Amino acid sequence: MRELPRQLSADELAELFEGRTRLVEQLASIEDPLGRAREVARGLSDDEKKEVLDAHPAIGARGGLSARSAAEQGGDAPPPELDELNRRYEETFGFRFVVFVNRRPKSEIVPILRERLERTREEELETGVDELVQIAIDRWQRS
Repeated sequence: MRELPRQLSADELAELFEGRTRLVEQLASIEDPLGRAREVARGLSDDEKKEVLDAHPAIGARGGLSARSAAEQGGDAPPPELDELNRRYEETFGFRFVVFVNRRPKSEIVPILRERLERTREEELETGVDELVQIAIDRWQRS
């Protein structure tokens, strides 16, 4: 497992976070960007948190996935209700559902998504960004 780097460029971070967002720009300017990513993310405005979440592909998306996302989400077919739950989540909270899949089958994500639909928008902003940071750290350590 790779240790967390002391410095990463905006391009390297954009690959880990699925896009060049304000979070990525801030992280590129500091030492220990992945170690401090949660702290930096907590300081983002709601709009900035939404930006970083919406940069990430939807769970079960059939196209437009980066190579990393496609590998992480696996080749199993998404359960029929996943598209509808993703849609409901985005309508409810106004941003994309993000969860650290960690190579689990998509069917295991459905109950998590249902549970998270019961939470508040504030809880979901924090949880989603935290999950996104965990994804980025895992990507770095596995590459």
